[in-house]
Amino acid sequence: MLVKYLLDTHTWIWWHMRPEKLSRKVKGLIADPERYEELLLSAISVWEFCKLLEKGRIGISCDPEEWLAVALAMPKFRLVPLSPPIAYRSTVLPQALSSDPADQIIIATARDENATILTKDAVMRGYKHVRTMW
Repeated sequence: MLVKYLLDTHTWIWWHMRPEKLSRKVKGLIADPERYEELLLSAISVWEFCKLLEKGRIGISCDPEEWLAVALAMPKFRLVPLSPPIAYRSTVLPQALSSDPADQIIIATARDENATILTKDAVMRGYKHVRTMW
């Protein structure tokens, strides 16, 4: 049975900018669409990317909207909007978690979609109420 995977923001950015920073397992998985049902990305990750650009924490050599269009055109890819149920569920997650609202939204999205999060983030990986892989 194929699984859905949700890309954490850094995983999505690294896939397109610095794939060498990804684990061998995650890189191999993303590169082979036969190994997954869908690749998902929370809409909050697009916003996080744009904030990183705004703050000068990352740079790109093309128009940001062009970069986004290319980065969102992946096989079996679906952008998951921030729906009212996901917004609410991000505020009532079981067990204490990081106070980062974007992380909470990503986790709530993964739980809502029954997806495994592809993340290097130790806090997310240690959270027992969601599946992760790195």
